[in-house]
Amino acid sequence: MQFLEASREQGIVTVTLSRGKVNALNESVIDEMTACIRDLAVDPAVRAVILTGQGKFFTYGFDIPEFLEYGKEDFLRYLTKFTNFYGALFLYPKPVVAALNGHTMAGGCMIAIACDYRIMVTGKARISLNEINFGSSLFAGSVEIMKMWLGQKNAEIAVYTGALYSAEEALGLGLIHEVAAEEDLVPRARRIAEEFAAKDGAAFGSIKKLLRGPLAERIRERERASLLEFVDIWYSEKTWNLLKEKQIRS
Repeated sequence: MQFLEASREQGIVTVTLSRGKVNALNESVIDEMTACIRDLAVDPAVRAVILTGQGKFFTYGFDIPEFLEYGKEDFLRYLTKFTNFYGALFLYPKPVVAALNGHTMAGGCMIAIACDYRIMVTGKARISLNEINFGSSLFAGSVEIMKMWLGQKNAEIAVYTGALYSAEEALGLGLIHEVAAEEDLVPRARRIAEEFAAKDGAAFGSIKKLLRGPLAERIRERERASLLEFVDIWYSEKTWNLLKEKQIRS
């Protein structure tokens, strides 16, 4: 794998995103992540998965400079892959723990909230579904999952303002489950993964479908329309100019 590193220990696989200084998401990254979790899902030796990143970012989100070169059809193709990925993660049959090692922004936040459990490093790291600050909309799935974790009121504040939350603030909102010092992050994520993995795998997957299946159905009904609206807003003149100003090179 070019952008992912996977290590396995006693049935728990740690998948680390490693792409440049901000771990920006592009089509190749999502293709790799999709293939990786698909393979791990059918591997009977894998009992749980930990997702994390290299460096000071879990992921910045979309690789804006790259996507500014995409036409609408190509961008829609990528968005479809991306939403399919976090949709698969949301209903993943095995436990998934997100060890948020640094900034977790936009598309990165969408991936994180699709996981079962999130532990975030203390310090300067921030987490946000901050698309509105780029003049961009959201996807039906990301909004519904935010509402699931935060409730309607706090979800509205989070996505309307694009606020950047510290680990402690995110914990108070219910956006993450725990905070940890940098040196404790991965060991703690592993302990949580081990607790989940000790449960019966078939029962875990069944209960997860019961808990999340109805919401996933509602998301599927609205996701495509939200993608089309996202693309229309993304390619508007005002948003295009904002994106050019805010782009960060990976």
